[in-house]
Amino acid sequence: VQLQASGGGLVQPGGSLKLSCAASGRAFSSYVMGWFRQAPGKEREFVVAISWSTGVTYYADSVKGRFTISRDNAKNTIYLQMNSLKPEDTAVYYCAADQKAPSYFYTGGRINYWGQGTLVTVSS
Repeated sequence: VQLQASGGGLVQPGGSLKLSCAASGRAFSSYVMGWFRQAPGKEREFVVAISWSTGVTYYADSVKGRFTISRDNAKNTIYLQMNSLKPEDTAVYYCAADQKAPSYFYTGGRINYWGQGTLVTVSS
């Protein structure tokens, strides 16, 4: 499984940014995919996950109402639309995938497949 993340950049507080993660290597119908982030000096944290087969989503409380995850089955790609960005959203964002239950994503379980990070900086 290969995951290619893109879309990071510099944005002002209150602005928006959209990240993409293209997956390849196998069929993903049984996978859960998601995003994590790691801010400078902090532990990596769960952001959001989506079940590829059902479309059910799981969000961290810190991003609910501001971030939206979606998927494009034809392109094997997931997206993270980030709105109302805050300086505390500044981090390296990583996409991840696994066939395990979604709870592995938001409870700190081991995730097997990771993309390279993409840096999001929210600053004026």
